[in-house]
Amino acid sequence: MAEAVGEVELEDKVLVVKRIHVRMRLRGEEAHRATALRVHGLFADACPIYRSIRAAIAVTTELAFEAVG
Repeated sequence: MAEAVGEVELEDKVLVVKRIHVRMRLRGEEAHRATALRVHGLFADACPIYRSIRAAIAVTTELAFEAVG
């Protein structure tokens, strides 16, 4: 599951998205925590949406890993 929050600012009487923060929640076995964190650190550069907007909008992400079992 993921939630995204955008922050907007007024520029010349126009609302402009300036920042987006995405919080991802992942449930998995504890043995997979390190892999999930490593992939989280790499995925943005392979994401076409991020690559398209990164010059104009600051995008941050966080991963909340919940161990099950």
